[in-house]
Amino acid sequence: MDKDRIKGVADQAKGAVKDAAGKVTGDAKLQAEGKADKLKGKMENAVGGAKDAVRDAANQH
Repeated sequence: MDKDRIKGVADQAKGAVKDAAGKVTGDAKLQAEGKADKLKGKMENAVGGAKDAVRDAANQH
């Protein structure tokens, strides 16, 4: 598993916590930060997945 995927999952989790905390407390800024962190995590996870796919394809040849 690529380090980008690991970081992506961690950022998604952090974002989910911030988003939920922002909703509970009514803190729109915290909620927005959470949504941004979740998006960042999804992108990192996608990049890591692509790297894994390229590495796997290279190893098969």
